[in-house]
Order: sequence, then structure tokens, then C-alpha cells
Amino acid sequence: MDVSELWAIFGPGVAGAVFGAGWWFWVDAVVCSSVKVSFVHYLPGIFASLAALMFNCVKKEDIDYSPYEESEWRLKLWLFIAYVVAFVSLAASVGLLIQDSLVTTGPPVWTGVAGVLQSVFVLIREHPY
Repeated sequence: MDVSELWAIFGPGVAGAVFGAGWWFWVDAVVCSSVKVSFVHYLPGIFASLAALMFNCVKKEDIDYSPYEESEWRLKLWLFIAYVVAFVSLAASVGLLIQDSLVTTGPPVWTGVAGVLQSVFVLIREHPY
């Protein structure tokens, strides 16, 4: 079997496992937290999942990489917005990690670390198709 055939078979499962691992880190941090985690801490993971959904709405075959031909600009705009949402969610999770490490009255640092891990794992899972 070729590697591309194996990836076509096992790729969606691997991507789902990585996505689930990201959310598992977050659920673990919320359950183990001694203080109530505010809704603001949930937003980076929600927006990272939204960006992952936006990426999965586009097939790789539909993207035209030619710089000189007029291609589908709506598709490129959709992907640009998905990248912006992804990077903003990652930046927000890092910002919340820094805030959690500086403030002693809020959630523990593990909540911030889990938020960063959640965003990274949700966003690094590869599009399997």
C-alpha cells in the first residue's frame, strides 16, 4: 500500500484523535481547577474549533494556486478569514496563559497551559482529504 492510501484510510481518525486530545486537555483543566473558570477562557478553544470547521469546508482541489489567473476570490477570502480566526484564537490563548501566570486570584496556570494546548492541537490536526 502507498502512503497516500494509508493516510486516506487512517487520516480522518488521526485528525479526530488530535482534535479530541485538544479538547480533553481543556476539559481536564476546567474539572481540576479549584476556582470557577470564566467564559472568556473558553473562547479561544471555541474559535479554534470554528476555524477548523472553516478549513474543513474547503476541498484542496477547489483552490487555484495560479497567481495570474482570476480564480474564486470568495474561497480565498474564506480561507483568509479562517486563518485570521485561527491565529487570533492562538494569540488569545497565549494571552490568557500570561494573565493566569501573573494574577494569583484567577484560575491556575494549568488552565492557561491547557488552553494553549487545546488551540494548538485543534489547529495542527491536518486536513485528511
